[in-house]
Amino acid sequence: MSSTTKFRLTGRERWRLKKWYTIISPQVFGFIPVTSTPSDEPWKLLGRVIEITLYDLTGDITQVHVHLYLQIYKVDPEKEEAYTIFKGHELARDYVRSLTRRKSSKIVAIFNVTTKDGYVIRPTVATWTTYRCNTSQKHSIRKIMMELVTKIASEKTFDEFINGMIFGDFAQAIFNEVKKIYPVRKVEFVKSKLLAVPTAEGPRKAVITPKPNVLEATFL
Repeated sequence: MSSTTKFRLTGRERWRLKKWYTIISPQVFGFIPVTSTPSDEPWKLLGRVIEITLYDLTGDITQVHVHLYLQIYKVDPEKEEAYTIFKGHELARDYVRSLTRRKSSKIVAIFNVTTKDGYVIRPTVATWTTYRCNTSQKHSIRKIMMELVTKIASEKTFDEFINGMIFGDFAQAIFNEVKKIYPVRKVEFVKSKLLAVPTAEGPRKAVITPKPNVLEATFL
């Protein structure tokens, strides 16, 4: 064999060389192990997005329709652990479709909010009414959703906002306000996405790009 011939590992051999790292949930979810993922280099894990359900964290089967997206921002090679931040969430499409009824209305609001500690999040909030409402009523309901959630976010830390959004506290608050002007059947935070994080230089896009031998994202 020529001395210039490169030695190449097969796919199975490359797989065997990979280590498995335990994925740790964010502080808001208790820093608990949720799953594991392989990698041949720890720095390559940074930025990887892990999808789990709320059921995986709580053991409550009624929350299996809530999908959580966690992004790895830090890796500890010695402990073989990868730490995550909340990247966003989305309700299962089948669950959302099941909430739609004939002769009723669905009002959706998509907007950005900023928490009191400087995180920027884009929630998608939906309200389902008991009966079909007119354009003016839809406008009023959407206004209430946006104003109330914006106010709540400005008074909560990032973790507090995520907790209230995921576990339904804020949806209930919206429900209680909207029902004052029109009969409501359901309110849900259908989706959310983390857009920016606070840094010493100001807000920075919540984008993590892995770099060789860098084991922690610089924006946190």
